[in-house]
Amino acid sequence: MNLIAWVVLGILAGAIAKAIYPGYQGGGILSTIVLGIVGAFVGGTLVNVLQTGTFTLTTATLSIPGLFVAVLGAMIAIFLYYQFSRRAI
Repeated sequence: MNLIAWVVLGILAGAIAKAIYPGYQGGGILSTIVLGIVGAFVGGTLVNVLQTGTFTLTTATLSIPGLFVAVLGAMIAIFLYYQFSRRAI
């Protein structure tokens, strides 16, 4: 997938994931793009593992099912980020 499609998928998936995920997520458009691209990799790899049983780094495509997978992956990425970045009180 070319760079422009990754950015478009990143914007869409990151914005939808931030809107769905409860709580406040800071960051601007750049963090939303990065979150969406990371989500596309996480979701694409997870779907590949479930379908084939092999671990290969793949990304979701710019399609409706690919967007759905990227949003799920971005929500997983948000969850993991907040689990590892919490400060101990």
